[in-house]
Order: sequence, then structure tokens, then C-alpha cells
Amino acid sequence: MRFSYIKNTVLLFVLVLVACGNNANPNNQNTPTVGANQLERYLPLLKNKKVGVIANQTSVIFDNKSQKKTKRHLVDSLLDRGISIQKVFAPEHGYRGQADAGEYVKNGVDIKTGLQIVSLYGSNRKPSPEVLKDLEVILFDIQDVGTRFYTFVSTLHYMMEACASLDIPLVLLDRPNPNGHYIDGPVLDMRYKSFVGMHPVPIAHGMTLGEFANMINGEGWLNNNLKCDLTVIPISNYNRKNPYLLPIKPSPNLPNPKAINLYPSLCLFEGTNVSVGRGTETQFQVFGSPYFEAQKYTYQFIPKPNFGAKTPKHKGQICYGKYLKKTAFLNEIQLNWLIEAYQNSKNKSVFFNSFFTKLAGQTMLQSQIENGWTALEIKKSWTHDLNLFKEKRAKYLLYP
Repeated sequence: MRFSYIKNTVLLFVLVLVACGNNANPNNQNTPTVGANQLERYLPLLKNKKVGVIANQTSVIFDNKSQKKTKRHLVDSLLDRGISIQKVFAPEHGYRGQADAGEYVKNGVDIKTGLQIVSLYGSNRKPSPEVLKDLEVILFDIQDVGTRFYTFVSTLHYMMEACASLDIPLVLLDRPNPNGHYIDGPVLDMRYKSFVGMHPVPIAHGMTLGEFANMINGEGWLNNNLKCDLTVIPISNYNRKNPYLLPIKPSPNLPNPKAINLYPSLCLFEGTNVSVGRGTETQFQVFGSPYFEAQKYTYQFIPKPNFGAKTPKHKGQICYGKYLKKTAFLNEIQLNWLIEAYQNSKNKSVFFNSFFTKLAGQTMLQSQIENGWTALEIKKSWTHDLNLFKEKRAKYLLYP
């Protein structure tokens, strides 16, 4: 047992070293080059056109001429190159990535550039024809984390649909998927479609947003079978099996590679009365609840309002649970923590809430846990749907 732990810890350390090395040196020939850095491939598609940009704090161009990993925001770089940007569209967490999960994102003006900012979160998830009427091309560049319930893919879907209805081309600058090395989870039952799950895919789908956009188009998932005039600027030198550490945190509550790796597994807790560490400095690296027996857990934390969580779950209460920051690098969705938490809950009747079905994408997972299924038994029940998904997905892949 001890040897297994040491082996897993060493493996994670090696993976982090490899990934850090790849991401730290832009002149390393093994380093993926993101779509945004390949200006020569997409500037001709923007020149002399009125451009709308969907962006957030991750939308940057890296300086490939420097030994240091310097970066500049895509919007600032394009303006300097004479591209006529008319407005910027902001997804969940806002243009600068400072809003809480689920927090209303306001329209406004970017102080630095004076550009109009249009929110694509809240009641305005799909831009209206009025908002898009003066634009000739949309440029999309946002870092995703490869899960069905991370809402940037839903923002992409709605923008593709709006563009398709108005014959506006969309150019997507692709970025690596930090969880692209595996496929796992229940496939969404479309009866439970929501903004945190719009497509019949598993929780961890193993695609980049460029590949996902191709699948949205190819599978006819846009309303009325619309097809978006889509151009994907692919990542060069990218292999989804190689570790990739994000140089910028994709949202306030995913602060580091560990949280991003644990996110596909721990986000299911958001549909329960268990905290995943919002309101601490270890978001998505712990779980805990005041409704667990204190003697069953040695770790505890107290959620408090902070950047990214103004009103965290169980604010000011002691949560008993587990510290997961030192666990091994995951290559699958870990269900044992969720099953254990349910079994150790004082009042099982209030453990799940209605949001759990939206996150799981179906009702079966909750029922299986309530009826005492093991993680292995639950995963076996996913096999058929996952195999069908993998077959469909194959024709849309851009990378090995």
C-alpha cells in the first residue's frame, strides 16, 4: 500500500515536471502552440472586417521570442495590429474572469480599450440579432477544462447558433484540454438538458473546444439543424495524452493543476450538501460537510467569503472531510469519494439536491448511489453509452 502511494506520488511529480517544462519554454519543439499564437493563419480572416471577440482572462498570445513566458491579451494584440474589434462578449466569470460561479455578469465597457462588453451569461446567453447585426465575423478564444458542465462549451453552442442564423462566420482559436487524456462519466440524457449540460456527451469528453465545435456542427446539435460557418485554428504539436498545465487559471475556483484534474470528479458534489472548498484556498481540492460525523474524518475547514465565493456553501461552519491535494493524478472520474460521503451523511434524505441531476445528466447515478452500488458497478453501467460516444467522436478529432 505504501509503495503504491509512493509510486503514484512520484508519477504525479514527473508529470508535473514534464508539463511545467513544456509550458515554461516557448522555444521547446515539443510545446503545443495554441491557436491564438498562429496569427498568420487567422489575421487574414479578420482584416478589414468588423469583428466581435468572445474572450476572458485566458485569451492571451504568448511571446515565442522570449525565454520568459510573457503574454498579452488577444484583444490588445489585435487592436495593435489594426483589427477592427467592435465589441467583446464575456462568458461566465466575466471578461477579466473575476465573477463567482453563477454570478450575474453585467454588460459594460472595458476601461483599458473602451470597447463595449456584452455579457453571455445570465439572461443573455444567446446573443440577439440586434447585438450581432453590425458584425462580419466572430472570433472565439477561451480556455476550457474538458468537462460537460463547464459552461464555456454552452456559450460556444449558443454563439454558433446565433452566427448560423445570421450567416456570420465564426473563427475558433483552439487550446489544449487539460483533462483530454481520458473519457469517462455518464452520457447526458437530453431530457435533462441545461446550461451545465447541453449535449449527449459524458462528463469528461476528451475533446478540445475546436473538436467539440466540429461535433456540434456535424451531429446537428444546433436548433433546426443549422450549420455554423466554422473555422478552427488548430493547436500545433499537440497530443491529448501529454500533460498540459494551464498557464492561467481558467476560473476563480480552479486555481491550480490539481484542482483542474480533480474537477470532473468533485463537481458532482455541487449537487449535494457537501462543500468542495469554495470559500477556502483549496477549492476543488477538498470536500467536507458539517453533516458528517467528526470522528470519521481527520481533516476540517471553515468556508469564508473570498475572491470567487462571496457566499460559499456552509459559510462559517466547520466542515469535516478529506484533503485531496496529495492524491494521485487522475485518469478517470473518481466515484468512491461521492459514495463514501453519501454513506457517511447523517441525514441521507437531504444529501442530494435538484442540481445533482443536471450535473450527472441523468437520474440513474443518484439512484445507484442510494441503492448501494459500488463505483465499479456504476461504471460498468456507463460502458455501452461511452462506446457509442467514442465512435461518434472519432470523426471530429483533430489531434492524436
